[in-house]
Amino acid sequence: MKYSTTLNVNGIDYPVEIEAERSLLSVVRTEIGLTGPKEGCDDSECGACMMLLDGKAVNSCSYLALQAQGHKITTIEGLSEGDDLHPLQANFLEQGGVQCGFCTPGMLISASALLQANPSPTEDEVRIALSGNLCRCTGYDGIVKAVLITAGELAAQGA
Repeated sequence: MKYSTTLNVNGIDYPVEIEAERSLLSVVRTEIGLTGPKEGCDDSECGACMMLLDGKAVNSCSYLALQAQGHKITTIEGLSEGDDLHPLQANFLEQGGVQCGFCTPGMLISASALLQANPSPTEDEVRIALSGNLCRCTGYDGIVKAVLITAGELAAQGA
């Protein structure tokens, strides 16, 4: 049985008809066509599927799409403004926080949620916030440095 609902993703309302058991990740990737969030483990272990739900990072592979109705969903595609990268995205590139790129969308979403909740995190707080995101390529140091640099830049801008 399919249910009609509307999901607000990156500020756009998308009417969808979906089965009750469909994950938010599945619906966003296949029905809405945003492929930034990745399916890594399908078990909330790797963090590649992270999305913001009302500003909080969630593993979208294990979050039912129907539960997201009425909430503001942000994917990696919603972090930038057109061709202007979010400062986190730019700093990930500059600090070597991106290699194969598979984990990058989830890392950026988790880092964004952290900076919204804690604009001046310590290195330990960054590492804890990103602990639900697995990366096999970078060694995490460039990612952590990028988050800390971004926090400093945003603080200097008064954001």
